[in-house]
Amino acid sequence: MNGCGHRWPALLVLALLPLISLGGCGYKDAPVPPQHVVPQAIRDLRAELDEKGATLTWTFPKETVTGTPVEEIDEFLLYRAEVPADSYCSTCPAPYAERIDVPGGIMAPGADRTATYEVRGLRPGHLYFFKVRSKAGWWIESQDSNEVSFFWQTPPATPAGVSAVGGDGSNAVQWQPVGGAATPEGGTLRYQLYRGVDGGAMARIGEPVATPPYIDADVENGRVYAYQVQAVSTFAQGAVKSGLSESAEARPVDRTAPSVPGRVEGLRTEVGVKIFWDHVQGEDVAGYRVYRRTAGENTAKLVGEVNLPYNMFVDADAPSMPLLYSVSSIDTRSPANESARSAEIRIDN
Repeated sequence: MNGCGHRWPALLVLALLPLISLGGCGYKDAPVPPQHVVPQAIRDLRAELDEKGATLTWTFPKETVTGTPVEEIDEFLLYRAEVPADSYCSTCPAPYAERIDVPGGIMAPGADRTATYEVRGLRPGHLYFFKVRSKAGWWIESQDSNEVSFFWQTPPATPAGVSAVGGDGSNAVQWQPVGGAATPEGGTLRYQLYRGVDGGAMARIGEPVATPPYIDADVENGRVYAYQVQAVSTFAQGAVKSGLSESAEARPVDRTAPSVPGRVEGLRTEVGVKIFWDHVQGEDVAGYRVYRRTAGENTAKLVGEVNLPYNMFVDADAPSMPLLYSVSSIDTRSPANESARSAEIRIDN
């Protein structure tokens, strides 16, 4: 009787031995070469620092080293090394001594999936190094990922007292400077500005500045801008950032008036005094205002307003005496920005 519980003639058993040794009592799939299940190495390991530590992120591998789809990652093996900055050897390999197991998961066909790990408990004055492998089975591990490293120091305080004032084509952002004790010896303190437009996401703008205020001239009048400030301590080994401040909003406003009308002229007619002038150029010009005073008056009064496309006004109520007229231009804002008045012209009786 053989291992399958059947009785066979001795000669037939001898003839079948090679097949039995290969196939056993059932049918087995052909063995899968190891490289067909080994995930590709991760190449986008990233570290984002904040005031609490660092957040590591990377993308699940989607294919094996031979290009076949990866359906599931059992877990990730995250390796960490810690080196005092004052004893760091730039030509020495990182002394990885700690391994952290991070859960994997099932891959949805054609979709990207991101793994995240928060690093806490960092020690000031130390450099940190990380790399990660993906594991698709008991003995199936990928090659090492790219390596990321950063320097950690006690973060500076978060800036307070942030305010923003809208100007004409610019916003001025102000905040309370962080105390000098917030920057350890050997570091420099700067401030990074973040901005959101019309309720959109905050994004970094410009380069860090040494002191407030920050003048943002890359704005459009009438839109709403929100600002946050972050303190950044920079060292030879890297930079450490505070948390983001409370936000402050500003709306820049057009306060620039159009040009003064030129070549103002006038004459008396049967229907009144007719005043005309050259058009002012500009996209936001809305119209013109006409002022009048008598020779004995010090202050001119507004006697008429016309909108584009007109550049003429008839003063039907003009008295029969010498009069002085001037013209200004206005823009489309409400209330309108008004130019200075033109040189006066005299209309006699």
